[in-house]
Amino acid sequence: MNNVDEFNLYLFNEGKLEKAYNLFGSHLVKSENGEILGTIFRVYAPNARIVSVVGEFNNFDSRVHVLKRIDEKGIFELYIEGVKEWAKYKYAIVTNNGETLFKADPYAFFSDNRPDTCSKVYDIDGYYWHDQEYLERRKVSDQLHSPLAIYEMNVGSWMKKPNGEFNKYNELPPLLIPYLKKLGFNAVEFMPLVEFPLDESWGYQGTGYYSITSRYGVPKDLMYLIDELHKNDIKVIFDWVPGHICRDEHGLYRFDGSFLYEFDNEFLRENVTWGTANMDFSKGTTRSFLLSNAMFFMEYYHVDGFRLDAVSNIYYYLGDKNNGTNYDGVNFLRSLSDMVKAYDKNIILSAEDSTTFENVTKPTIYGGVGFDYKWNMGWMNDTLKYFHKDPVYRSYHHSYITFSLVYAFSENFILPLSHDEVVHGKHSLIDKMPGDYWQKFASFRALLGFMFTHPGKKLLFMGSEFAQFHEWKDKEELDWFLLKYDMHRNALKFSEDLIHVYMYHKALFKEDDNPNSFRWIDANNNSQSVFIYERRVDEEQLIIILNLTPNSYGNYRIGVPYSGVYEEILNSDKEIYGGSNIYNGLPLKTEKVSMHGFSDSIRIELSPLSISIFKYIK
Repeated sequence: MNNVDEFNLYLFNEGKLEKAYNLFGSHLVKSENGEILGTIFRVYAPNARIVSVVGEFNNFDSRVHVLKRIDEKGIFELYIEGVKEWAKYKYAIVTNNGETLFKADPYAFFSDNRPDTCSKVYDIDGYYWHDQEYLERRKVSDQLHSPLAIYEMNVGSWMKKPNGEFNKYNELPPLLIPYLKKLGFNAVEFMPLVEFPLDESWGYQGTGYYSITSRYGVPKDLMYLIDELHKNDIKVIFDWVPGHICRDEHGLYRFDGSFLYEFDNEFLRENVTWGTANMDFSKGTTRSFLLSNAMFFMEYYHVDGFRLDAVSNIYYYLGDKNNGTNYDGVNFLRSLSDMVKAYDKNIILSAEDSTTFENVTKPTIYGGVGFDYKWNMGWMNDTLKYFHKDPVYRSYHHSYITFSLVYAFSENFILPLSHDEVVHGKHSLIDKMPGDYWQKFASFRALLGFMFTHPGKKLLFMGSEFAQFHEWKDKEELDWFLLKYDMHRNALKFSEDLIHVYMYHKALFKEDDNPNSFRWIDANNNSQSVFIYERRVDEEQLIIILNLTPNSYGNYRIGVPYSGVYEEILNSDKEIYGGSNIYNGLPLKTEKVSMHGFSDSIRIELSPLSISIFKYIK
């Protein structure tokens, strides 16, 4: 535990302390032989008159262990002999107006399980990691020019035990890792895992920023899960919510009777839509708290990245451009990027951002915000609108598919089909598709095919890989029983083959930031709702054909840019995927017949509601 010296205090107040968790919280004191002697409690509460620690060790009596104010900035401290690991506690804070608040420790490493809200003393040190080789490879990797297929999941509702209980963190590896590896995902994004009181908030309204939720086990259990994922070359991304805090009475809100971390101004503070309070990034102590939180997860949990939720709420006051730009928030994001990249340039920062804020993925040294990726919400909205249309009407909405290529290289994008798209009456992906049972599955396969061949990294929410019909039910596990039925097994097989094609073929990922990696061959065939494009790098050229109507066409001629042979490497209409089995089994040789502006062309069997991928063979 760091000493409270002038330098650390200066950094803390300036918003530059990157390991505030070493300064604050509850820390065990041990003898030279490792025996636990007691615990030091230290908390920042500048507007408190009296601070005491209450817990099992004093029958929650606030008169017993009163902390000493050790500096004029408002830091309180007390060492209590005999307090061991797992002890429950809270701070009893008497405010300047005489109100007594009982608060969880903002820097606690662990917490009691809901509905209880106490913090717990926990020894965060001592886990022996086995991912050193993985971390060394991560440092020298080229993430921008590597494939990234992210499986977004909610730990509690992915798969439950037969009795309905949660699987614990340390019980997930033998279930989750073989599944991810078989499908081909190389990253998993966990929805928020910080402690949160209300299940229905899914973790997006947390109270324990440094405390991994006790629903699924203890911190070292999560470290083990991440360690095992790393040993299998699977990245771990945390969904992180730095912009606003929940208003539960035991949390950060009005921590010492004042608006310590949030805006003093009521209009800017109160986020009525979400029932939360917005963080004030002009306060150095708020910035130190959050920067240290990111550092904590990198240092103690070895995370590979962060997905920042609701970034528009940081760019703009109340997330509304009309309220003006929050330059303190933008500068915090830049500081976050600088800190993260100094730690490891290959830690991923992605922004869930639907705004037109500029230079989101440009490095800070060039005036950008410093994210690695921005979620392409425009692509997601337009694409889902298009696929929701009956094929009869798709010809009138052709631009929903083509428009994303106008701006596809303006930022580095992740294409998300996330949990937000399969809840609150929006229907699951498969249930968004029009038509009969067969057509729904065919359009579903074409949707995934378009996603994985479009420029940008990929993110798919759990259950979508096997075309779950129900929306995500956060209190139940995924509908794994569907895999007893052919069409869902076929859908899963298609997802597996598609992801492996994406992972193997450099043309689909290596130059996602380069406009030359994409070329339209036919973007204008709205009458048939057919789209033809090329993905290319120096080593490889692929031709992709989307037919988004139920009509099939024999001897369909398409222009191709290179003379030679084209081999179909994936067709979503194959019988093994649940299709009608119209595909091109033999390599196709070009003919000297002009088409689509090229002197060469090939004739293909164009299957209904499908995607076909052809590889050029010189």
